[in-house]
Amino acid sequence: MKSFSLALVATQILSALGAKVEVQSSGGNATSGRQYGFLHEDINHSGDGGIYAELIRNRAFQYNEHYPLTLDGWFPVNGASLELRELDEPLSDVLPVSMKVSKGKNYRHGKIGFRNDGYWGMDVKKQKYKGSFWVKGDYKGNFEASLQSNNTNDVFGAVKVKSNARKDEWVEHKFELTPWENAPTSNNTFVLQFDPKGVKGDLDFNLISLFPPTFKDRENGLRKDIAESLYELHPSILRIPGGNMLEGLDNKTWWDWKDTLYPLRYRKGFPGVWGYQQTYGLGMMEYLWWAEDMDLELVVGVYAGLSMDGSITPEDELQQFIDDALDQIEFLKGGVDTKWGARRAELGHPEPVDLHFVEIGNEDWYAGGQAGWDSYKEYRLPRFIEAISAAWPELTIIASGTHTDRDGIDLPEGIYGDYHPYKMPDVLVEEFDRFDNDGPHIVGEVAATHVNGGIGWEGSLYYFPWWIGTVGEAVSMIGYERNADRVFATFYAPILRNMNFWNWSVTLVQFDAWTVTRSTSWYLWELFAFHPMSHTLPATEDFGPVYYVAGKNEDQGSFIWKGACYNTTNGADQPVSVKFDGVQEGTKASLTMLTNSVSDPMRWNDPYNHTNIVDRSTVVLSANKDGAFEFEMPELSIAVLDTDYKKEACRNKKAKQKRRSVEQPFAA
Repeated sequence: MKSFSLALVATQILSALGAKVEVQSSGGNATSGRQYGFLHEDINHSGDGGIYAELIRNRAFQYNEHYPLTLDGWFPVNGASLELRELDEPLSDVLPVSMKVSKGKNYRHGKIGFRNDGYWGMDVKKQKYKGSFWVKGDYKGNFEASLQSNNTNDVFGAVKVKSNARKDEWVEHKFELTPWENAPTSNNTFVLQFDPKGVKGDLDFNLISLFPPTFKDRENGLRKDIAESLYELHPSILRIPGGNMLEGLDNKTWWDWKDTLYPLRYRKGFPGVWGYQQTYGLGMMEYLWWAEDMDLELVVGVYAGLSMDGSITPEDELQQFIDDALDQIEFLKGGVDTKWGARRAELGHPEPVDLHFVEIGNEDWYAGGQAGWDSYKEYRLPRFIEAISAAWPELTIIASGTHTDRDGIDLPEGIYGDYHPYKMPDVLVEEFDRFDNDGPHIVGEVAATHVNGGIGWEGSLYYFPWWIGTVGEAVSMIGYERNADRVFATFYAPILRNMNFWNWSVTLVQFDAWTVTRSTSWYLWELFAFHPMSHTLPATEDFGPVYYVAGKNEDQGSFIWKGACYNTTNGADQPVSVKFDGVQEGTKASLTMLTNSVSDPMRWNDPYNHTNIVDRSTVVLSANKDGAFEFEMPELSIAVLDTDYKKEACRNKKAKQKRRSVEQPFAA
C-alpha cells in the first residue's frame, strides 16, 4: 500500500508540474542534417593569434591607412639595431617593408639578432616546429634559430641554419626546430641570431614564420588544441568568412577572397574590423581545408556593397561586386575547365566544393542605418539574387535579414532569411516558438549575451557564457530544431576569444598561448550535436518549464528526446515521462544530463583558474510497463534521452582513453 501511495503521488506531481510527453511514430519535420555549426571571423585575435597556428606576431610588417607600420612584437638581441625600411627591391609589392638588422650603439661582441614574443607568449613543447624567414644581403655563416624563456636564460631548443643569403636577392631559409624540453610556462620567445662579422653591408629580414604541429598536419594550418576543441563539437557546417569581417571597414577594404589565394609572400593582409591588422594567412583555401578536415559544409558569404562605416555602393557601381561574387562561386563550384575552378585546382583542390548555400552580405540592416537597409531591399539584394540564380540555379540564397512578418524583408520564395539573436536568456526562452509559422531561415549567429533584467545593448555583455544563459540557449536551440523544416542550421557566434585581447566577451571557447577552456555553452552544443535527428516527431505536451523536441535518427534506428528545464522561479525538480509510440516495456535508453555543479546560475567556466561548473552524467533507463521512460530534471538543467543507449557508453569510454591534461596555469 505504501509503494502504491508513493506511485500515486508521483503521478499527481507529474501531471501537475512535470512533462508527460507522448511521441507519435510518424509525421514531424525532416531535418537538414546540418543542424549545428559555427561562424568564424577574426575577432578577439581568434584567427591571427588564435586558430591560425602562426606563432610570430607582425611577421611581415603589414600596415595600411587604418593600422600604422610598427615593430610590435619585435625586440633587439645583444645590442642589435632594428629599423623598418622600404627597399628598392622589396620582398614583394604587397610586402614592401622589411627589417634591417645591424649592430647598434650598445653592441659589444658576439652574435646579434632579434626576438619575437608571439601572441602574448608561445607554447614550447618537445615537438617539431617548422620555420622560415627571408633575407636579403651578403652573409657568410650560419643563422641560429631558438626558442627561449622570457623569464630566465633557459634555451629550450636551437638549430643552426646555413646562410644562402645574397646581396641583391631575397632568399628564403627554412628550418625545423625540435626543443629538447618542455617550457614550464608560455612566457617564451623566438630568437634568430647571426654573426655580424660575416655580413658585408646590410641584412634585411621579412616574413619570419614559425608553426607548431597543426591540425591534420596542414601546411599553414590550424592550431591543434583550438581546432580539436571545435572538432569535438561534432559540427556539420561552417559559415565564412565571418560577419562584420566580410564587410570590411569601408568599401575599399572589404575581405577580398582573391587576395588570399597567393603564396604568403604575396598576401598583402587585411585591415581587420576589430582593431588590428590581419595577415590574410587564413584565406579562402585555408577555410576549404578547414571544412574538409572537419567534414563541414560551407555557407559562404559574398560582399554585397555595404561596409562597416556605412558606405553604400550606388546601384551603378554594384556590378563589380556581383561579378566578384560569381567568380567566388565559380572558384568553389566550378570545374577545372572554368577560369576560377582551374585556379582552385592549381592550389591543390581539383574537386569542386559541394556548395549549396550563399549568403548575400552580412547584417545589412545594421551598418548604414535605414539607408543601408533600404538599399539592400531595393536593389542590392535583388540584383545579386537575379545574377546568382541565373548562373547557379541549384544554389540556395540567404539574405542577411529576416522575413517580413518579423519586421524584416519581403523575400522571394525560396530565399532564406538570417536571424541573429544575441539576447538575454529570458528572451531566448520567450522566442521558443519564433519559427513556428515563419519562412525558411538560418540562425546565423546566436548566443545568450546579456543578463536577465539588464539593459540589453545599452549595457555590457556578460563576462563569459554562464549557466542560465546556456540553458536559455538550449531552449532556443530546441525551438529551432522543432522547426527543422524552417531552420536548416544554427551557428554559435563568435566562437573564439584570446584572453589577452578581446572585443567580445561571450564566446564558445577561450584560450591563451597554451591553454584552451571550453565554456558552459560548449558542453550544451556538443551534447545536442552528438545526438542528431533525421526528423522530428509530433508530441502531445505543452511547454514550460520543460521545453523539448522529440525525433528519430533513421540511420541509427533510435528515438531521441532533447529537453531543457528553465524553471527560474520554482526550484523543484521537474518529473518527466517520455513515451515513444511503439517502444515496448524494458527498452533501454541513455539519459545524459547537464547540470550546474555550484548551484549558481550566474557562474561560468573560468579560464583563469580552469574551473568547470558543468556536471555531465549518463544513466541507462528502462521503459516501464507503459513503454515510458521516467526521470526528473533539476532546476536549470539540460538532457538528452536516446534509445541508442550504447552510443553514450562508447563515447564515454573513448573520452576516458583520450583524456589528457590540457588545462595549465596561465603564464606569469
